[in-house]
Amino acid sequence: MPRLQVPRLAPLADDEMDAETRALLGATSGEIRRGPILNIFRTLAHHPKLLKRWLVFGNHVLAKSTLSPRERELAILRIGWRCGSEYEWGQHVVIGRMSGLSDDEIRRVAAGPDADGWSGIDAAILRAVDELHDDSFLSDASWNALTAQWSNEQVIDFIFAVGQYTLVSMALNSLGVQLDAGVEGFRGTAT
Repeated sequence: MPRLQVPRLAPLADDEMDAETRALLGATSGEIRRGPILNIFRTLAHHPKLLKRWLVFGNHVLAKSTLSPRERELAILRIGWRCGSEYEWGQHVVIGRMSGLSDDEIRRVAAGPDADGWSGIDAAILRAVDELHDDSFLSDASWNALTAQWSNEQVIDFIFAVGQYTLVSMALNSLGVQLDAGVEGFRGTAT
């Protein structure tokens, strides 16, 4: 999949955003709280109303989901990989490490559910992501594998996480959002 080398929409600088968007993203008078504002947010700031509403849903998927952080990150990394979203992959390698994934596990996400070393639930997560990506549907085998371990809420959170990060990957790829400083993207990932 081709990767745009320049953004189609340049990330907005603090002074190019309205006051409400700056406050929403944690930037005031050019000062940024809690670290730099990521390129995804600076790019989506071109559409402040969408950004504001999308952040509510994204916050549920990333911070309030019933999935464990490790399982959520397995799913997000796999869908980012399958969608060819280098930005998504790179950001979630960082988050995945903080969520307990080893570098070996992160590399194996790219190889998929049949790679050696996955537990039953890990392989089921990766396989289910592939099915949602390819067919927009979970097979009975994947449904049964997930529901044997998870509650109904967890399965629903999983489906919505994969859908959310499919959407995000499409936006990142199409808008040409560039990697943030210090994020490696696909470099170093064995396929």
